[in-house]
Amino acid sequence: MSVIKKIWDDVTSLWSLIVGLKVTGKNFVDKNVTLHYPRETVTSGQLEGFRGPLELIGKPKDPAKPKCIACMMCVTACPSKCITVVKAKAPKPTEAELQAMKEAEERGEKVKKPKAPKEPAKFLYDFSLCSLCGSCVENCPAKALRYSSNVYLTVTDRKELKMDLLARLSAQAKVVAEEAAVEVPENVEAETTEKEAGAES
Repeated sequence: MSVIKKIWDDVTSLWSLIVGLKVTGKNFVDKNVTLHYPRETVTSGQLEGFRGPLELIGKPKDPAKPKCIACMMCVTACPSKCITVVKAKAPKPTEAELQAMKEAEERGEKVKKPKAPKEPAKFLYDFSLCSLCGSCVENCPAKALRYSSNVYLTVTDRKELKMDLLARLSAQAKVVAEEAAVEVPENVEAETTEKEAGAES
């Protein structure tokens, strides 16, 4: 019986080896998904599903201003406590507005005080604490948060992972505006050249 058991153990061990080699062989002939950086760079198609540091989404008409309404849902939902949002305060009324409100009160009219805008005054994010769980993105009612596609983020100091997302959004909007300004004259120049060529023919 001991001989039969030994042979059976050898056969099962061999089968385990065959299964392992099958997996290895399949991956060996499959297309390589690893990029040899820096000779190769990541394409936008390969970034699908990638979760980089959080970033704010700008308003369609004003990309420098976030869609965020400072509802604090992201702060509440975050298990890592890596998001800090400070709501914007109501603007201080001017002397003329204070005088007008005082006069309205004396007349017995209802005075409307300036309300705080529904936007954040500060939006701070600590990527060193973030677990990229997605709770903030899923719970945002304004759809104002998303993952960035920054695969090349490297820092030498942990403090650099503490980000001001409002400043980041403003910088991104500025870059997009500059790129659009550069593209427009090139297109106009190309159209002018085409018109001149058509006029000559």
